[in-house]
Amino acid sequence: MPDRIIKDGAVVDDSWQVIRELEGDLPAGKIIVPAQHWLENKDALQARGDVAVWLASDQSPKLLGDDIKSFELIAVDFPAFADGRGFSYGRELRERGFSGELRAIGGFMRDQLAYLTRCGFNSFALENADLDKAVASLKDFSVHYQVSIDNPQPIFRARQG
Repeated sequence: MPDRIIKDGAVVDDSWQVIRELEGDLPAGKIIVPAQHWLENKDALQARGDVAVWLASDQSPKLLGDDIKSFELIAVDFPAFADGRGFSYGRELRERGFSGELRAIGGFMRDQLAYLTRCGFNSFALENADLDKAVASLKDFSVHYQVSIDNPQPIFRARQG
């Protein structure tokens, strides 16, 4: 994973390590573990601290239940550009009350950042990308017709005021 990410519209250092393969002991520091590992080892991971989870594309946020409110960060994995389930998961997490960092990881593209933001994501771990250009792309669209997590009012309602 990148050492730098986009968070809240700026390029920042990343102190979290995504754990993809669970082999041996977990490393020291802040870690993002698979949701299934969290469910199977919840007590030990809570005692350890500095733990976040990542959801695979076939794992609904409902899997985490009320635990979502206890996480500082939840990541959603995009295994491929064409797999859009993560967009729905972002919206669902925000609608269920998650207010922490919502990070996109995996196979998404810079062209999708504005749309991911509209679904509630506020951080992005882009691989092999110019992060400064990616931040600029967050402002590609100044108005949106459709409603979203970041703007629940459709644009045509703005004229009715």
